[in-house]
Amino acid sequence: MAARNGRTVRDLRRGNRTAVLQKLYFDGPLSRFELGPATGLSSGSVSNVVADLIADGLVEEAGSVDSDGGRPRTLLRVAPDSGQLIGVDVGETRVRVELFDLALTELARTERRLTPQGYDVEVIAGHIRDGVAEVLGAAQAAPERLLGVGVGVPGIVEHTPDQGAVVHGQTIGWDAVPLERLLRTASQLPDEIPYFIDNGAKTLGQAEMWFGAGHGAHNAVVVLFGSGVGACVVTPEVEHGRAVEWGHLTVRVRGRRCRCGAPGCLEAYAGAESLLARWRESGGRPPEDTDEETALTAMLAAAYPPEGAEPDPVALAVLEETAEYLGAGLSDLINLFQPERILIGGWAGLQLGARFLPAVRRHATTYALRHPAEKVTIDLGRLGPDAVTVGAAILPLADFFASGGRRPEPATEDRLPAWRAALRQRAPR
Repeated sequence: MAARNGRTVRDLRRGNRTAVLQKLYFDGPLSRFELGPATGLSSGSVSNVVADLIADGLVEEAGSVDSDGGRPRTLLRVAPDSGQLIGVDVGETRVRVELFDLALTELARTERRLTPQGYDVEVIAGHIRDGVAEVLGAAQAAPERLLGVGVGVPGIVEHTPDQGAVVHGQTIGWDAVPLERLLRTASQLPDEIPYFIDNGAKTLGQAEMWFGAGHGAHNAVVVLFGSGVGACVVTPEVEHGRAVEWGHLTVRVRGRRCRCGAPGCLEAYAGAESLLARWRESGGRPPEDTDEETALTAMLAAAYPPEGAEPDPVALAVLEETAEYLGAGLSDLINLFQPERILIGGWAGLQLGARFLPAVRRHATTYALRHPAEKVTIDLGRLGPDAVTVGAAILPLADFFASGGRRPEPATEDRLPAWRAALRQRAPR
Protein backbone atom coordinates (compact mmCIF):
# COMPACT_ATOMS: atom_id res chain seq x y z
CA MET A 1 0.00 0.00 0.00
CA ALA A 2 1.42 3.40 -1.04
CA ALA A 3 1.13 6.64 0.90
CA ARG A 4 0.20 9.89 -0.83
CA ASN A 5 3.83 10.81 -1.37
CA GLY A 6 4.43 7.50 -3.15
CA ARG A 7 6.19 5.83 -0.22
CA THR A 8 4.93 2.41 0.75
CA VAL A 9 4.46 1.11 4.29
CA ARG A 10 7.60 -0.94 3.71
CA ASP A 11 9.51 2.24 2.80
CA LEU A 12 8.29 3.95 5.97
CA ARG A 13 9.28 0.97 8.10
CA ARG A 14 12.73 0.87 6.51
CA GLY A 15 13.15 4.62 7.04
CA ASN A 16 12.19 4.32 10.72
CA ARG A 17 14.64 1.45 11.23
CA THR A 18 17.37 3.49 9.52
CA ALA A 19 16.69 6.51 11.74
CA VAL A 20 16.89 4.46 14.94
CA LEU A 21 19.95 2.46 13.88
CA GLN A 22 21.91 5.56 12.86
CA LYS A 23 21.00 7.48 16.02
CA LEU A 24 22.04 4.57 18.24
CA TYR A 25 25.22 4.01 16.22
CA PHE A 26 26.50 7.58 16.30
CA ASP A 27 24.99 8.91 19.55
CA GLY A 28 24.22 5.80 21.61
CA PRO A 29 23.72 4.22 24.00
CA LEU A 30 20.29 5.86 24.28
CA SER A 31 17.02 4.96 25.98
CA ARG A 32 13.72 4.51 24.16
CA PHE A 33 12.59 7.74 25.81
CA GLU A 34 15.55 9.63 24.26
CA LEU A 35 15.12 8.04 20.85
CA GLY A 36 11.72 9.69 20.30
CA PRO A 37 12.82 13.33 20.15
CA ALA A 38 16.18 12.35 18.65
CA THR A 39 14.56 10.66 15.63
CA GLY A 40 11.25 12.53 15.41
CA LEU A 41 9.32 9.28 15.82
CA SER A 42 6.40 8.72 18.18
CA SER A 43 6.94 6.64 21.30
CA GLY A 44 4.82 3.88 19.77
CA SER A 45 6.90 3.83 16.60
CA VAL A 46 10.13 3.77 18.61
CA SER A 47 8.88 0.83 20.68
CA ASN A 48 7.88 -1.13 17.57
CA VAL A 49 11.12 -0.43 15.71
CA VAL A 50 13.29 -1.24 18.71
CA ALA A 51 11.40 -4.50 19.27
CA ASP A 52 11.99 -5.47 15.63
CA LEU A 53 15.70 -4.58 15.79
CA ILE A 54 16.20 -6.52 19.02
CA ALA A 55 14.40 -9.52 17.51
CA ASP A 56 16.72 -9.29 14.49
CA GLY A 57 19.75 -9.25 16.80
CA LEU A 58 20.85 -5.78 15.63
CA VAL A 59 20.22 -3.88 18.86
CA GLU A 60 21.03 -4.93 22.41
CA GLU A 61 20.70 -3.58 25.93
CA ALA A 62 23.66 -1.63 27.31
CA GLY A 63 22.90 -0.93 30.96
CA SER A 64 20.45 1.57 32.43
CA VAL A 65 20.21 5.13 33.75
CA ASP A 66 18.05 6.63 36.49
CA SER A 67 14.94 8.51 35.44
CA ASP A 68 13.21 11.39 37.18
CA GLY A 69 11.33 9.55 39.91
CA GLY A 70 10.42 6.54 37.82
CA ARG A 71 11.97 3.19 36.98
CA PRO A 72 15.51 3.21 35.53
CA ARG A 73 15.55 3.54 31.76
CA THR A 74 17.21 0.77 29.75
CA LEU A 75 19.95 1.96 27.40
CA LEU A 76 20.23 0.51 23.90
CA ARG A 77 23.08 0.24 21.40
CA VAL A 78 23.78 -1.34 18.03
CA ALA A 79 25.15 -4.84 18.68
CA PRO A 80 28.78 -4.82 17.47
CA ASP A 81 28.74 -8.58 16.80
CA SER A 82 25.61 -8.47 14.66
CA GLY A 83 27.54 -7.88 11.44
CA GLN A 84 31.02 -7.83 9.95
CA LEU A 85 32.55 -5.69 7.22
CA ILE A 86 35.66 -5.90 5.05
CA GLY A 87 37.61 -2.84 3.90
CA VAL A 88 40.26 -3.00 1.16
CA ASP A 89 42.80 -0.28 0.36
CA VAL A 90 44.41 -0.67 -3.07
CA GLY A 91 47.27 1.71 -2.33
CA GLU A 92 50.46 2.67 -4.14
CA THR A 93 52.72 0.41 -2.09
CA ARG A 94 50.44 -2.37 -0.82
CA VAL A 95 46.99 -3.90 -0.86
CA ARG A 96 45.62 -3.86 2.69
CA VAL A 97 42.57 -5.92 3.69
CA GLU A 98 40.91 -5.60 7.11
CA LEU A 99 37.94 -7.29 8.76
CA PHE A 100 35.85 -5.22 11.18
CA ASP A 101 32.87 -5.76 13.40
CA LEU A 102 29.89 -3.42 13.12
CA ALA A 103 31.54 -0.93 15.51
CA LEU A 104 34.57 -0.87 13.15
CA THR A 105 36.80 -2.62 15.65
CA GLU A 106 39.52 -4.42 13.71
CA LEU A 107 39.23 -8.22 13.92
CA ALA A 108 41.85 -9.30 11.36
CA ARG A 109 44.14 -7.84 8.71
CA THR A 110 46.54 -8.83 5.98
CA GLU A 111 48.74 -6.96 3.50
CA ARG A 112 50.23 -7.73 0.11
CA ARG A 113 53.24 -5.60 -0.86
CA LEU A 114 53.32 -4.21 -4.40
CA THR A 115 56.45 -3.94 -6.49
CA PRO A 116 57.11 -0.64 -8.32
CA GLN A 117 54.77 -0.37 -11.30
CA GLY A 118 52.99 -3.39 -9.80
CA TYR A 119 49.48 -2.53 -10.95
CA ASP A 120 48.87 -5.58 -13.08
CA VAL A 121 45.08 -5.93 -12.96
CA GLU A 122 45.01 -9.69 -12.45
CA VAL A 123 47.64 -9.47 -9.70
CA ILE A 124 45.67 -6.79 -7.82
CA ALA A 125 42.41 -8.72 -8.17
CA GLY A 126 44.18 -11.83 -6.91
CA HIS A 127 45.60 -9.95 -3.92
CA ILE A 128 42.10 -8.73 -3.01
CA ARG A 129 40.49 -12.16 -3.37
CA ASP A 130 43.27 -13.85 -1.38
CA GLY A 131 43.22 -11.15 1.30
CA VAL A 132 39.46 -11.44 1.73
CA ALA A 133 39.73 -15.23 2.04
CA GLU A 134 42.55 -14.86 4.59
CA VAL A 135 40.74 -12.46 6.94
CA LEU A 136 37.56 -14.54 6.71
CA GLY A 137 39.61 -17.49 7.92
CA ALA A 138 40.71 -15.64 11.07
CA ALA A 139 39.60 -16.82 14.50
CA GLN A 140 37.16 -13.94 15.07
CA ALA A 141 35.62 -14.04 11.59
CA ALA A 142 31.98 -14.97 11.13
CA PRO A 143 31.47 -15.23 7.35
CA GLU A 144 27.75 -15.82 7.80
CA ARG A 145 27.48 -12.28 9.25
CA LEU A 146 29.46 -10.55 6.48
CA LEU A 147 27.54 -7.54 5.14
CA GLY A 148 29.80 -6.61 2.26
CA VAL A 149 33.28 -5.78 0.99
CA GLY A 150 34.30 -2.17 0.36
CA VAL A 151 37.27 -1.43 -1.91
CA GLY A 152 39.10 1.90 -2.28
CA VAL A 153 41.01 2.24 -5.56
CA PRO A 154 43.00 4.93 -7.39
CA GLY A 155 41.14 6.46 -10.32
CA ILE A 156 37.61 7.25 -11.43
CA VAL A 157 34.98 4.61 -10.68
CA GLU A 158 31.98 4.18 -12.97
CA HIS A 159 29.08 1.88 -12.08
CA THR A 160 27.59 0.18 -15.12
CA PRO A 161 24.69 -2.30 -15.46
CA ASP A 162 26.64 -4.69 -17.69
CA GLN A 163 30.01 -4.77 -15.89
CA GLY A 164 29.43 -3.53 -12.35
CA ALA A 165 32.14 -1.18 -11.04
CA VAL A 166 34.61 -0.13 -13.76
CA VAL A 167 37.83 1.69 -12.86
CA HIS A 168 39.46 4.32 -15.06
CA GLY A 169 42.94 4.69 -13.55
CA GLN A 170 45.04 6.51 -16.12
CA THR A 171 48.02 7.00 -13.81
CA ILE A 172 48.30 3.26 -13.11
CA GLY A 173 47.51 2.08 -16.63
CA TRP A 174 43.95 0.92 -15.94
CA ASP A 175 41.68 1.69 -18.88
CA ALA A 176 38.05 0.81 -18.08
CA VAL A 177 39.01 -2.16 -15.89
CA PRO A 178 35.89 -4.17 -14.89
CA LEU A 179 37.20 -4.71 -11.36
CA GLU A 180 33.95 -5.94 -9.84
CA ARG A 181 33.61 -8.54 -12.56
CA LEU A 182 37.21 -9.67 -12.02
CA LEU A 183 36.66 -9.99 -8.28
CA ARG A 184 33.53 -12.05 -8.83
CA THR A 185 35.44 -14.42 -11.10
CA ALA A 186 36.87 -17.23 -8.97
CA SER A 187 35.64 -15.51 -5.81
CA GLN A 188 34.74 -17.74 -2.88
CA LEU A 189 32.22 -15.20 -1.57
CA PRO A 190 28.53 -16.06 -1.95
CA ASP A 191 26.78 -14.18 -4.74
CA GLU A 192 24.63 -12.22 -2.32
CA ILE A 193 27.62 -10.55 -0.62
CA PRO A 194 27.99 -7.18 -2.35
CA TYR A 195 31.18 -5.42 -3.39
CA PHE A 196 31.26 -1.64 -3.02
CA ILE A 197 34.08 -0.10 -5.08
CA ASP A 198 34.95 3.59 -4.99
CA ASN A 199 37.80 6.07 -5.26
CA GLY A 200 40.33 5.81 -2.42
CA ALA A 201 40.32 9.54 -1.72
CA LYS A 202 36.55 9.36 -1.29
CA THR A 203 36.78 6.47 1.17
CA LEU A 204 39.45 8.39 3.09
CA GLY A 205 37.16 11.41 3.15
CA GLN A 206 34.19 9.38 4.33
CA ALA A 207 36.21 7.90 7.20
CA GLU A 208 37.50 11.29 8.37
CA MET A 209 34.03 12.85 8.13
CA TRP A 210 32.33 10.04 10.08
CA PHE A 211 34.93 9.30 12.72
CA GLY A 212 37.94 11.60 12.32
CA ALA A 213 38.97 15.23 12.12
CA GLY A 214 36.11 16.12 9.77
CA HIS A 215 33.34 15.05 12.14
CA GLY A 216 30.82 17.86 12.60
CA ALA A 217 31.93 19.90 9.57
CA HIS A 218 29.37 20.72 6.86
CA ASN A 219 31.92 21.67 4.19
CA ALA A 220 35.30 19.95 4.09
CA VAL A 221 37.99 18.75 1.72
CA VAL A 222 39.98 15.64 2.61
CA VAL A 223 43.27 15.27 0.73
CA LEU A 224 44.99 11.96 0.06
CA PHE A 225 48.74 12.56 -0.27
CA GLY A 226 50.58 9.40 -1.29
CA SER A 227 52.55 8.53 -4.42
CA GLY A 228 50.10 10.86 -6.12
CA VAL A 229 47.50 13.22 -4.71
CA GLY A 230 43.71 13.21 -4.73
CA ALA A 231 40.87 14.83 -2.82
CA CYS A 232 37.32 14.29 -1.64
CA VAL A 233 34.94 17.24 -1.39
CA VAL A 234 32.08 17.05 1.13
CA THR A 235 29.29 19.64 1.06
CA PRO A 236 25.64 19.61 2.18
CA GLU A 237 24.74 18.86 -1.45
CA VAL A 238 27.20 15.95 -1.64
CA GLU A 239 26.75 14.38 1.79
CA HIS A 240 28.95 11.34 1.28
CA GLY A 241 31.62 13.22 -0.64
CA ARG A 242 32.74 13.40 -4.24
CA ALA A 243 36.19 12.40 -5.41
CA VAL A 244 37.91 15.05 -7.53
CA GLU A 245 41.02 14.50 -9.64
CA TRP A 246 42.78 17.34 -7.86
CA GLY A 247 46.22 15.89 -8.60
CA HIS A 248 45.68 16.58 -12.29
CA LEU A 249 44.98 20.25 -11.93
CA THR A 250 47.54 22.13 -14.07
CA VAL A 251 49.92 24.16 -11.91
CA ARG A 252 52.63 24.87 -14.47
CA VAL A 253 52.29 25.35 -18.22
CA ARG A 254 54.76 23.13 -20.10
CA GLY A 255 55.87 21.75 -16.75
CA ARG A 256 57.08 18.33 -15.66
CA ARG A 257 55.39 15.37 -17.31
CA CYS A 258 52.89 13.74 -14.94
CA ARG A 259 52.47 9.98 -14.83
CA CYS A 260 49.03 10.54 -16.41
CA GLY A 261 50.88 11.80 -19.50
CA ALA A 262 49.95 15.49 -19.27
CA PRO A 263 52.48 18.24 -18.52
CA GLY A 264 52.39 20.43 -15.44
CA CYS A 265 49.97 18.51 -13.17
CA LEU A 266 50.07 19.14 -9.43
CA GLU A 267 50.87 15.46 -8.97
CA ALA A 268 54.06 15.92 -10.98
CA TYR A 269 55.31 18.22 -8.20
CA ALA A 270 53.46 17.31 -5.01
CA GLY A 271 53.14 13.50 -5.08
CA ALA A 272 55.72 11.40 -3.21
CA GLU A 273 56.80 9.70 -6.43
CA SER A 274 57.62 13.01 -8.11
CA LEU A 275 59.10 14.44 -4.90
CA LEU A 276 61.66 11.64 -4.75
CA ALA A 277 62.33 11.92 -8.49
CA ARG A 278 63.02 15.66 -8.14
CA TRP A 279 65.40 14.99 -5.25
CA ARG A 280 67.31 12.56 -7.46
CA GLU A 281 67.30 14.96 -10.44
CA SER A 282 68.66 17.76 -8.25
CA GLY A 283 71.66 15.69 -7.17
CA GLY A 284 70.22 13.94 -4.12
CA ARG A 285 70.85 10.30 -3.38
CA PRO A 286 67.69 8.39 -2.46
CA PRO A 287 68.42 4.86 -1.22
CA GLU A 288 68.42 2.32 -4.03
CA ASP A 289 66.17 -0.73 -4.24
CA THR A 290 63.71 0.46 -1.60
CA ASP A 291 60.04 1.33 -1.67
CA GLU A 292 58.75 4.90 -1.67
CA GLU A 293 57.93 4.93 2.03
CA THR A 294 61.49 3.97 2.98
CA ALA A 295 62.96 6.47 0.50
CA LEU A 296 60.76 9.30 1.82
CA THR A 297 61.82 8.47 5.38
CA ALA A 298 65.46 8.78 4.28
CA MET A 299 64.75 12.11 2.57
CA LEU A 300 63.13 13.51 5.70
CA ALA A 301 66.07 12.34 7.81
CA ALA A 302 68.46 14.05 5.38
CA ALA A 303 66.51 17.33 5.32
CA TYR A 304 65.81 17.43 9.06
CA PRO A 305 68.74 15.69 10.78
CA PRO A 306 69.26 15.47 14.57
CA GLU A 307 70.26 18.68 16.29
CA GLY A 308 73.87 19.60 15.57
CA ALA A 309 74.03 17.82 12.18
CA GLU A 310 73.99 19.65 8.85
CA PRO A 311 70.82 19.22 6.75
CA ASP A 312 71.04 18.07 3.16
CA PRO A 313 70.37 21.36 1.31
CA VAL A 314 69.06 19.58 -1.79
CA ALA A 315 66.54 17.48 0.11
CA LEU A 316 65.46 20.50 2.16
CA ALA A 317 64.99 22.68 -0.95
CA VAL A 318 62.89 20.04 -2.72
CA LEU A 319 60.69 19.55 0.34
CA GLU A 320 60.19 23.30 0.73
CA GLU A 321 59.27 23.62 -2.94
CA THR A 322 56.84 20.71 -2.58
CA ALA A 323 55.19 22.45 0.38
CA GLU A 324 54.66 25.51 -1.81
CA TYR A 325 53.14 23.48 -4.65
CA LEU A 326 50.90 21.64 -2.20
CA GLY A 327 49.83 24.93 -0.57
CA ALA A 328 49.10 26.46 -3.97
CA GLY A 329 47.02 23.42 -4.88
CA LEU A 330 45.09 23.74 -1.61
CA SER A 331 44.42 27.40 -2.40
CA ASP A 332 42.51 26.32 -5.49
CA LEU A 333 40.35 24.04 -3.34
CA ILE A 334 39.79 26.93 -0.92
CA ASN A 335 38.75 29.32 -3.69
CA LEU A 336 36.53 26.78 -5.46
CA PHE A 337 34.75 25.13 -2.52
CA GLN A 338 35.26 27.48 0.47
CA PRO A 339 35.50 24.60 2.97
CA GLU A 340 35.49 24.91 6.74
CA ARG A 341 38.28 22.35 7.01
CA ILE A 342 40.98 20.82 4.85
CA LEU A 343 42.40 17.55 6.18
CA ILE A 344 45.55 15.93 4.86
CA GLY A 345 45.89 12.14 5.00
CA GLY A 346 47.53 9.36 3.05
CA TRP A 347 50.82 7.68 3.94
CA ALA A 348 53.04 10.48 2.61
CA GLY A 349 50.94 13.21 4.21
CA LEU A 350 51.13 11.45 7.56
CA GLN A 351 54.86 10.82 7.17
CA LEU A 352 55.61 14.46 6.42
CA GLY A 353 53.25 15.30 9.23
CA ALA A 354 53.36 18.29 11.53
CA ARG A 355 56.84 19.33 10.33
CA PHE A 356 55.45 20.03 6.85
CA LEU A 357 52.13 21.55 7.86
CA PRO A 358 53.09 25.15 8.84
CA ALA A 359 54.71 25.78 5.45
CA VAL A 360 51.73 24.27 3.60
CA ARG A 361 49.32 26.46 5.58
CA ARG A 362 51.40 29.57 4.90
CA HIS A 363 51.52 28.98 1.14
CA ALA A 364 47.80 28.08 0.95
CA THR A 365 46.92 31.36 2.66
CA THR A 366 49.26 33.31 0.38
CA TYR A 367 47.73 31.96 -2.83
CA ALA A 368 44.06 31.84 -1.77
CA LEU A 369 41.52 34.64 -1.68
CA ARG A 370 41.62 36.32 1.72
CA HIS A 371 37.99 35.84 2.79
CA PRO A 372 37.69 32.04 2.31
CA ALA A 373 41.28 31.58 3.54
CA GLU A 374 40.41 33.25 6.84
CA LYS A 375 37.57 30.76 7.43
CA VAL A 376 39.39 27.48 6.72
CA THR A 377 41.52 25.33 9.02
CA ILE A 378 44.18 23.02 7.55
CA ASP A 379 45.14 20.00 9.66
CA LEU A 380 46.22 16.38 9.45
CA GLY A 381 43.64 13.60 9.44
CA ARG A 382 43.27 11.67 12.68
CA LEU A 383 42.67 8.12 11.52
CA GLY A 384 46.23 7.23 10.51
CA PRO A 385 47.34 4.83 7.79
CA ASP A 386 44.19 2.69 8.03
CA ALA A 387 41.84 5.55 7.08
CA VAL A 388 41.24 4.37 3.49
CA THR A 389 40.52 0.83 4.70
CA VAL A 390 38.12 2.09 7.37
CA GLY A 391 36.45 4.31 4.77
CA ALA A 392 36.11 1.37 2.40
CA ALA A 393 34.40 -0.64 5.17
CA ILE A 394 32.02 2.29 5.68
CA LEU A 395 30.63 1.70 2.16
CA PRO A 396 28.80 -1.54 3.11
CA LEU A 397 28.01 -0.04 6.53
CA ALA A 398 26.26 2.93 4.89
CA ASP A 399 24.29 0.54 2.69
CA PHE A 400 23.35 -1.49 5.79
CA PHE A 401 21.95 1.66 7.41
CA ALA A 402 20.13 2.76 4.26
CA SER A 403 18.41 -0.61 4.02
CA GLY A 404 17.21 -0.38 7.63
CA GLY A 405 19.58 -3.13 8.75
CA ARG A 406 18.73 -5.57 5.99
CA ARG A 407 21.20 -8.44 5.75
CA PRO A 408 22.26 -9.89 2.37
CA GLU A 409 19.75 -12.49 1.22
CA PRO A 410 20.61 -15.60 -0.81
CA ALA A 411 20.92 -14.60 -4.44
CA THR A 412 18.76 -16.08 -7.16
CA GLU A 413 19.50 -15.59 -10.85
CA ASP A 414 16.40 -13.47 -11.42
CA ARG A 415 17.68 -10.97 -8.80
CA LEU A 416 21.23 -10.72 -10.18
CA PRO A 417 22.48 -8.43 -12.98
CA ALA A 418 22.82 -10.36 -16.23
CA TRP A 419 26.63 -10.38 -16.13
CA ARG A 420 26.68 -11.78 -12.59
CA ALA A 421 24.10 -14.45 -13.46
CA ALA A 422 26.29 -15.48 -16.42
CA LEU A 423 29.35 -15.73 -14.16
CA ARG A 424 27.36 -17.81 -11.71
CA GLN A 425 26.31 -20.26 -14.43
CA ARG A 426 29.93 -20.70 -15.55
CA ALA A 427 31.33 -21.13 -12.03
CA PRO A 428 32.23 -24.68 -10.98
CA ARG A 429 29.83 -26.17 -8.45
